[in-house]
Amino acid sequence: MLGLVRRRAASSPAVSLQQIQCAYHRSSERLLPCRDQEVPSGLNWAIAVRGVVAKDKVFYNLEPSELQKGGTIFTERLSGIPLHVKGNVIGGFLEDSGAHFAKLMKQVTFHLSSISSLYVQDGAIGSSAAAEFDAKVRVISDNPSAITSLSNVLQKVSDRAISHDTCPLTIYVASSISTNVRNALGFGTQYANGVAAADIERSSLILCGKAFADSTMIKDALTALATPVLSARGGLPVPGWLLSSGGSVTLLFAPVEVIKSCSEIQDVVVSTDSGVVISSKQSTVLFPTKSRAPNLFTKPATVIIVSSDSTDALPLVSKLSPGQAGYHFLAGYEDGKFVPAYNRAPSPFDQLALAHSLFLHLKENNTPTYLINAKSSRKRIDGKDLMKLIELAQSNDILDSGRPEETRVAELKGKYRSFLSGKFGKCLPEEFSF
Repeated sequence: MLGLVRRRAASSPAVSLQQIQCAYHRSSERLLPCRDQEVPSGLNWAIAVRGVVAKDKVFYNLEPSELQKGGTIFTERLSGIPLHVKGNVIGGFLEDSGAHFAKLMKQVTFHLSSISSLYVQDGAIGSSAAAEFDAKVRVISDNPSAITSLSNVLQKVSDRAISHDTCPLTIYVASSISTNVRNALGFGTQYANGVAAADIERSSLILCGKAFADSTMIKDALTALATPVLSARGGLPVPGWLLSSGGSVTLLFAPVEVIKSCSEIQDVVVSTDSGVVISSKQSTVLFPTKSRAPNLFTKPATVIIVSSDSTDALPLVSKLSPGQAGYHFLAGYEDGKFVPAYNRAPSPFDQLALAHSLFLHLKENNTPTYLINAKSSRKRIDGKDLMKLIELAQSNDILDSGRPEETRVAELKGKYRSFLSGKFGKCLPEEFSF
């Protein structure tokens, strides 16, 4: 057997949420990765507080081999699953009303409470080695395949981690009610494979149908949900990448297209997924590293911002002050286009506030920061040459690439000023400059 455990029936089906919460907080019992034993009440209350009362059996924190024996099947990776977000969020998403989310949550929790087998799995975003770098996640699912898929997104945690966390995130997976949900909410054919909805205030993500197979969307949603938690704990979540070499760590900001097109960078980043948390002492990535170890690293010794300008108004490499770094980070310039804070995904952080927080971090820690132009003479620099420029910046050995033509610089400055003033008005910190 796979450690099937039978849930004790609730003594009263009309038990109030307040009673459940009180009982849960009184209970100190936790379910270990158990095999053929009864589930202690601690887990009963924990998932009941989240609206799910298990009807019969629960599989908890199963290993991959056990999930495979339990019926996990290969699910082809998907992309483009629509993500609805409820809350004060900036970025690419579909806004969800409170009524829609409440209706969806009611259907999903009813579904999960009516099936004979539940799968509960705990994980985390970031590194559990330090509180400011960690947001715990609990998955409640009707499908072992979803658990397998999500386990590739989350870091592993100890079995008692969730019980000790004050604000864990919750993922609800209802893989078999996608059609019902789509019809009830009145959506069209774009929801054929599933639907996803996140609520920032409730720290909850709902995945219906095959939405669990869209890892990119899930990481975007979890990053948005985890950002307030990590920030409240003293970390600074930013949409960048870490490079670790010889005990030194570099924080890299760049257009996603540059990272995807440069295999040389992909070979040296700690994680190919965007998402880093930094503090005055340490840093880590949000999602599993190549070794899948939830590592903590030293704070970045160098910060590199990659821009892209085919007019050669930007030199190949230049050193930036903290104010200039905040300005170029906020602009997120890529050859005529601006992606503020280098992030298209939904985020509860105001982009200007994030840029200002980065500015303060660089100033307080006196972190050397460099700007690299990924284009030269209207052509994109190849991966090897880009890595050479990164290595030059890391070594603080900057080449004199000559002064750009002043008219081109003035024109690019005008583009920056026009975009940033149009989007953020006169709110830019006085230290920010080109």
